[in-house]
Amino acid sequence: MEPLLNIQNLSVSVDDNEILHDLNLKVGRGETHVLMGPNGAGKSTLGNALMGNPQYKITSGTVIFNGKNILEESVCDRAKEGLFMSFQNPIEVPGVSLSNFIRTALEQRTGKRIRLWDFKKEIDQKLKVLDMDPSYADRDLNVGFSGGEKKKAEILQMLMLKPSLAILDETDSGLDVDAVRTVSNGVKEYQKDKDGALLIITHSTRILEALHVDATHVLVNGHIVEDGGAELVDEINERGFERFEEK
Repeated sequence: MEPLLNIQNLSVSVDDNEILHDLNLKVGRGETHVLMGPNGAGKSTLGNALMGNPQYKITSGTVIFNGKNILEESVCDRAKEGLFMSFQNPIEVPGVSLSNFIRTALEQRTGKRIRLWDFKKEIDQKLKVLDMDPSYADRDLNVGFSGGEKKKAEILQMLMLKPSLAILDETDSGLDVDAVRTVSNGVKEYQKDKDGALLIITHSTRILEALHVDATHVLVNGHIVEDGGAELVDEINERGFERFEEK
């Protein structure tokens, strides 16, 4: 079966400095892949390049997503195709409520008007999963939100938009134990949809403890130096990245 995401020989530069070098990665539908590595390895670079951030220049390689070469598509079109990214530092959007932001994104993605009652019923259910008060839906997007609330809002967007591939970039960064547990519950809720794939980018292992992981990839200095299963997560949790950095 053709993979949902097929990255071949991808090299990415920022300000003429090559960060990723001939990277290869395949993600199947419904799979959860983890990209781990020390700080500065290039993990976030991959996520931003896949989403089409113009600061990240593709110098070589191909990225086939849902059968299409998305490197030729705009950021908006990539999102409509089913790509989603949860950012390390979500921006504030004054004047746009969280619920209106999500509803507009849903209508753009599906090309259909969404009934307000149906939308409200679903978003209330997802807010409960994330232990968020219903009043958050009416607040301006991320304005006055704590770090943990911003991360929960990102996961809420993921649950509502139901992307084909969700890229979670350091989603557990800066969160306390309770917030990590809540965000992890949201990710598990997303995993219930067997068609939705995950690429979890992290240098920690906290968010992974309660999740099913299909494959782990270790990134060091812009190269994937080892591929494996969930056992790699356990090894990194015990011993860190020293063995992989020696490669």
